[in-house]
Amino acid sequence: MTRTPSAWIVLKFGGTSVATLANWTNIAGVVAERAASGARVLLVHSAVSGITDRLQRLLETSVCESYEAELEAIEERHRRLAADLGVPLGAEVERHLAELGELAAGIALVGEVSDRTRARVMAAGELMATRIGASFLEAGGLPVAWADARTMLRAEERRSASAKSSVLSAVCSFAPDAALAAALAALPAIVVTQGFIASDDDGNTVLLGRGGSDTSAAYLAAKLRAQRLEIWTDVPGRFSANPRATPTARLLRALHYDEAQEIATSGAKVLHPRCILPARAQRIPLHVYATQAPHLEGTVLSAEGGEGGAQVKAVCTKKGITLISMESPGMWHQVGFLADAFQVFKQHGLSVDLVSTSETNVTVSLDPAANTLDNAQVAALVADLSHLCRVQVIGPCALVSLVGRNIRAILHQLGGAFEFFEEQKIHLVSQAANDLNFTFVVDENQGDRLVEQLHELLIRPVPGDKVLGPTWQQLFAAPPEAGARLPPWWRTRRAELLAALEEREAAYLYDLATVRAAARALRGLKSLDRVHYSMKANPHREILRTLLDEGIEFECVSRGEIEHLLATCPELAPARILYTPNFAPRAEYAWALERGVRVTVDNTFALTAWPGLFRGREIFARLDTGVGRGHHTHVRTAGPRSKVGVPLAELAALERAARAAGAHITGLEAHVGSGIFDVTSWEHTARLLAAAAHVMEEVRVIDVGGGLGVPERPDQPGVDLAKLDTLLAAVRAEHPRLEVWLEPGRYLVAAAGVLLARVTQLKQKGGVRFVGVATGMNSLIRPALYGSYHEIANLTRLDEPATELVSVVGPICESADVLGHDRLLPVTEAGDVLLIANTGAYGHAMSSHYNLRDPAVELIL
Repeated sequence: MTRTPSAWIVLKFGGTSVATLANWTNIAGVVAERAASGARVLLVHSAVSGITDRLQRLLETSVCESYEAELEAIEERHRRLAADLGVPLGAEVERHLAELGELAAGIALVGEVSDRTRARVMAAGELMATRIGASFLEAGGLPVAWADARTMLRAEERRSASAKSSVLSAVCSFAPDAALAAALAALPAIVVTQGFIASDDDGNTVLLGRGGSDTSAAYLAAKLRAQRLEIWTDVPGRFSANPRATPTARLLRALHYDEAQEIATSGAKVLHPRCILPARAQRIPLHVYATQAPHLEGTVLSAEGGEGGAQVKAVCTKKGITLISMESPGMWHQVGFLADAFQVFKQHGLSVDLVSTSETNVTVSLDPAANTLDNAQVAALVADLSHLCRVQVIGPCALVSLVGRNIRAILHQLGGAFEFFEEQKIHLVSQAANDLNFTFVVDENQGDRLVEQLHELLIRPVPGDKVLGPTWQQLFAAPPEAGARLPPWWRTRRAELLAALEEREAAYLYDLATVRAAARALRGLKSLDRVHYSMKANPHREILRTLLDEGIEFECVSRGEIEHLLATCPELAPARILYTPNFAPRAEYAWALERGVRVTVDNTFALTAWPGLFRGREIFARLDTGVGRGHHTHVRTAGPRSKVGVPLAELAALERAARAAGAHITGLEAHVGSGIFDVTSWEHTARLLAAAAHVMEEVRVIDVGGGLGVPERPDQPGVDLAKLDTLLAAVRAEHPRLEVWLEPGRYLVAAAGVLLARVTQLKQKGGVRFVGVATGMNSLIRPALYGSYHEIANLTRLDEPATELVSVVGPICESADVLGHDRLLPVTEAGDVLLIANTGAYGHAMSSHYNLRDPAVELIL
């Protein structure tokens, strides 16, 4: 049956949201906007942040007759908020403060706190805060009425509930209420009321327990059959993990009520699980927004949100879990064992969450959110269960849950995820009957680490998804701190870049000053005798000339590179060139040796098959250290699966082959990979090479390779060159006969280059927005080949706010022709110029004419 929504929009604001003038200014704007659309607005809000805790301490200190300091702090906080908002405290707030003093004095007199008194004291936070909030909105010219939630929400009697639970964790009906709707219709268009509180049949104050304000808003939205419910908090929606702990957590744009319920019950704290059921019952869309950033899109929960295929959408953890393991050979085929066991849990008022069974064991979990667990209560439970079976208490534990849709359909894709549990003890595994989660119970101290690893594998890399939005980092990137890396050169040379592009559709542009700066930084390291540029990164003539002028040597991997280098720099002595071929033909070695170039061999075959070629020659040998490093498997150049280098285990065979050929190995070289930021990697390589040189008396040089990482994101630190210098200097001091060489490529030229490409077309496909540009993987293949990340900016609109999440794609007829997935850009139009950063290395050098499309031309600024 189709539901006809009312004119009501229910807004709920949490304690942090109502604690500052800045947030109240945003609240007023949101309320005014909703009212201007013709809706009636019911604003539900919590006590001011920190006040509920202070009220709790007021109760505790009142018993000890030392409550005055807490009472003064509560009063001062509300007076300060009213002053910040520019409104009077008001007679009603004064009355509540006086009543708190009377209640505290009464507690001090009798020396204990009844549940009824506790409810009255705790309710004061919401009652006072909403009075101040209503005054602020009214002072801003909005038509506002204040209403007491206790007249709108009536607690239901529950046969199984204890007296304490009925007062401190009450449950209310959320059936549509025509009388309530009629009563509120007689009030102004904006009504302010409280979360967390309700009343019983006798009019006594009761509380709705943890998450009560969310639940209050949901109850009221259901009773009014509201057109929508909005939960405003300090997080702009539900995320794929806790964004405070996992900054790469991604915004979940849309979820089905069921999925949101699973995420909430699995440990996420943005929404309380109880608030989802009332909204679902009346099919009310539930939106989650951030008060401090009302322009962000947020998350919507609805009956339509679960459309799509099987997918993991969130990784959650919940801590403080206790497992009760019940074991008895006698339970096999015993009728009623589970009934008897669960009856014991019921008698102790404990709710069971997960259940795992075998022929002789049943293990259940107890969730602290649903149970008040203390040592005495657990001991009493164990004593009673011991009459049925042998009992073991396991904890504290953490639940780690993969939450999504149709999880069973993608279990075969989760093999890599299961490897993370290889060295961890898994106490229990549960796959939900509704196929919405897959849960592991592990030791509590492993929960956060596993969430981070699982999220990085299963969610963060997913491209172009209509549910998975931008990351927390993208939404809330912090401004650069003092002393942070300077902004890239291209941000200050925007006009020159656009002018240089002229009418072209795409072009590479290089800044030679950036090349010089990188060269001088490396040449300034006192531990290095030589720096060789790996010219395959970018063989542009102007770049080669610039590096030569800065005192850089060169490393080449082919005859073509050597010839190109010598043609560009004819004054360059061949001995300043290090030739490092891999599986090259014999003729190339012969040619290079005749030209006087330093030649490197990386296997014993060349020495044993062509001994006459190397007789009397000084050569280098490239070793494989056995451990590859780097940002992608394709750039890790060591280890058993790498085709380059002589394994350390074959060092003796290499020395014998050289001696037999009459060759003199005077240098050892190793390169473990690219994109490395840990400077101990080069120290490790240097020590391995130095150890090898110790048994090869003719070795005078160790070349520790390159692979120095280039920061790709503004908040990513670069390689610590000072620390690298210190570490390599220590190796040199220990081995004074050895020179230390370095062999960088990307580090010298990557940041100096940008690729400009004009926007050709725009396209929306489902929830994914595509921005097409004039060139693609024919000019820059690194994203497709390595999955590499390059910062992308709209150079035309460089100073405009980034509000659109897009995938930037090229014109090549390949689905892999994507330059960047899920990038936050300003609203982009056809004809705009996009800039792809850090493309000075392995950009044009790896370009092609695939699809018979010309790659971008190269220009020098």
